[in-house]
Amino acid sequence: MSAEGISQFDLVIAGVGGQGTILASDIIGKAAVKENLSVRAAETHGMAQRGGSVVNHIRIGCELGSMIPLKGADVLLALEPSEALRYVDYLAEDGVIIVNIDPIHPVTVTSGLCTYPDVDDIIAKLRENNEVIAFDATALALEAGHPQSMNVVMVGAVSKYLPFSSETLLESVKELVPSKTVDINVKALELGRAQV
Repeated sequence: MSAEGISQFDLVIAGVGGQGTILASDIIGKAAVKENLSVRAAETHGMAQRGGSVVNHIRIGCELGSMIPLKGADVLLALEPSEALRYVDYLAEDGVIIVNIDPIHPVTVTSGLCTYPDVDDIIAKLRENNEVIAFDATALALEAGHPQSMNVVMVGAVSKYLPFSSETLLESVKELVPSKTVDINVKALELGRAQV
């Protein structure tokens, strides 16, 4: 699957509070608007400030509602491995999962109340029925200059599938990230794009 010739594109972005899921969604949405594409978005999140689940729906070129139906997403962009499992039911049969393999351990794990599933087992489960692109986006964010640019690494990774130019996406990154972090985020976008 690539963006060439696509007139409609549905993307689910899943993560944990504090990972920048909403900023990633805003960057993609702004790029779509810049290219005069219709875009609808919705976000749902629980106790996001406490590491809760955050999911954004982005529908480009769709005139229907902003929520993507189950089995409707072209791509699931997961900023955290267990969140990929949580939202995999939104992915279409021929869809692609792009997942950061660096887990966020909730309080229940760090306190010893439970254990985090083995990341290799999570990826294996996802690969049973889906195309999966899995890599350590957090390490690439560190290479770019700051771990908080991981969300932009992931935006770069999904850029191949988006129905607009990478130049427009770059403009959106430059406009939406804090000015003192532009260089880091531009590098993060490039590193993410190189993974796919």
